[in-house]
Amino acid sequence: MKIRIVNRSHHPLPAYATPLSAGMDLRANLAEPLTLAPLERRLVPTGLSVALPPGYEAQVRPRSGLALKKGIGIVNAPGTIDADYRGEIGVVLVNLSAEPFVVEDGERIAQLVVARHETVEWETADALDETERGAGGFGHTGL
Repeated sequence: MKIRIVNRSHHPLPAYATPLSAGMDLRANLAEPLTLAPLERRLVPTGLSVALPPGYEAQVRPRSGLALKKGIGIVNAPGTIDADYRGEIGVVLVNLSAEPFVVEDGERIAQLVVARHETVEWETADALDETERGAGGFGHTGL
């Protein structure tokens, strides 16, 4: 699949690290390093804009290494980029550790996964079909 992309950063385009990778790394596009204090969240620019085809979205997901080693996550994970959005991709990073974290220009801060999605048309009903689970909520299906 080919997707149009504008790269206003001075970093390479996102790319798959291995042939079977689902996500491509997004890099911070910063004029100077950005420090995230513990529990602070900031929008980090990437310098990238995309034109996704109808029926597709791009999901911005955390990087597992940053999460495990540094306690850095994404507040709205996964963030969704809709097919009609043409602005810059930003990543809402949060520092969940007890130590300040410095985001450097070019640092890999998130993953981007392009995925197909369906558009639904609601059909109102007075009742739904019965299932074994029924209306059982959180924790209902087991220990």
